[in-house]
Amino acid sequence: MIEVVRAGLCDLVMDPGRPGWGALGVPAGGAADAAALAAANRLVGNDVAAAGLEITLAGPLLRFPAGCVAALTGARFAAQRSSSAAVAWDETLVLSAGETLSLERAQDGCRCWLALRGGLAVPQVMGCRSTFLPGGFGGHLGRALQAGDRLACEPGAGRVRLLRAQPPARERAAPLRVVIGPQAGLFDDAGLAAFFAGSYRVNATSDRRGLRLSGPAVTHARVELPSQGVLPGAIQVPPDGQPIILGWDGPVTGGYPVIAGVIAADLPMLAQLQPGDAVRFTTIELEAAREQAAAQWDIEELG
Repeated sequence: MIEVVRAGLCDLVMDPGRPGWGALGVPAGGAADAAALAAANRLVGNDVAAAGLEITLAGPLLRFPAGCVAALTGARFAAQRSSSAAVAWDETLVLSAGETLSLERAQDGCRCWLALRGGLAVPQVMGCRSTFLPGGFGGHLGRALQAGDRLACEPGAGRVRLLRAQPPARERAAPLRVVIGPQAGLFDDAGLAAFFAGSYRVNATSDRRGLRLSGPAVTHARVELPSQGVLPGAIQVPPDGQPIILGWDGPVTGGYPVIAGVIAADLPMLAQLQPGDAVRFTTIELEAAREQAAAQWDIEELG
């Protein structure tokens, strides 16, 4: 059981997502970095698909009436425990009965993931426990957590092991690697040069539906396109020339030309971009992108 004493900016119950519902207009959604949530689950002895919390930019104050085994992965936040014990990232934490955990501002990214032993016990919707904010369903009442919310956990199984995780090495300031998109031929030389040579900033209106960028305008032929299937990481260019990187809760179809797509290995970098962060792009071949997608977290036992 956890009690929300103070809500954060956007605390969402998340699991790996609900693929297979695109025909009904429902994206797969799920954790913005599914590998980070899976690693947190492994640190507490859960199945990797157990539901945890995705915490964005400014976190909550949580109380654990009966104690809990927990783990944090992703961006580091300023954090403290009422017991004054250290709040470590990427390793198993044992919280005592009545202890509180406070997560303040993100220090080196945008999002972190909190796994609790057993996983959060919320109802499944379309076979998934993830919150889908645009639709108002899933997770805890289809919304972000609020002060006063109480969430139960499923029973944990097996003995508690103290573990440490090592995430794949990523340079947060590195260019996002992309493969050329299906409508790249609609962009003139000036538009392509603006996109690949320019530097953009993440707009403050960005959210899980998409990261809106501000920077050099990307020009392209003004043609009407039939709607096409799109996925997180697809980079659409609307008529104003300012690119939009589609996010985890974004539409499943779109009519704007897609100039490129962020490779799967770099989607975790998208999850950590804050408003105002700089964004650049560099191309990579499709086969190389597939090879890069295999990066794994390393888990080791402590002591």
